Amino acid sequence: MTYLFLGCRALLLVVFLVAVTGKTRSSAAFAEFTSSVVALRLLSRRASRTVAAAVVGTELVATVLLAVSATALAGFVVTIGLLLAFLTGITVALRDGRAVPCRCFGASTAPLGPVHVVRNLALAAVGLTGLAAGLVSSAWPPHTGGVAVTAATAVIGALIFIRFEDLAFLFTDTKRDSHS
Repeated sequence: MTYLFLGCRALLLVVFLVAVTGKTRSSAAFAEFTSSVVALRLLSRRASRTVAAAVVGTELVATVLLAVSATALAGFVVTIGLLLAFLTGITVALRDGRAVPCRCFGASTAPLGPVHVVRNLALAAVGLTGLAAGLVSSAWPPHTGGVAVTAATAVIGALIFIRFEDLAFLFTDTKRDSHS
């Protein structure tokens, strides 16, 4: 369970670190992210701008909490809460037919879609798994080699989640989709 706990921590830490970095790499990137939150039309324009800043701040807090062993469980709780909030917003936007660009990692202009729901559900499952593993994990020290393998696996997993919409596109039959 220790390696599962570490792996889930590392995976979510990398995902949220890349998300924060992508949204704050420049004032233009943050403005684009803020515009995408406003375009969701879930709240007023002013409230949406506040929520955009709160999302970035909370993602940063989650990253720090996950990075520190003593606060990792709290980090899982924060990430799960964020992911459930993202799921709610995305689902409402899709239900209402809004084609809003996904600025999850700052750069993409692809509109939100079912792939984003799947990605966030899967990341929430990683968070729940990590939280559960952390709650039952024994205090034995992990082996250095095990930590290295776990970290490498977590980084690869994080990269899959970060590029999830691109990977999903590779497996989408565009001919079938264009005739629907």
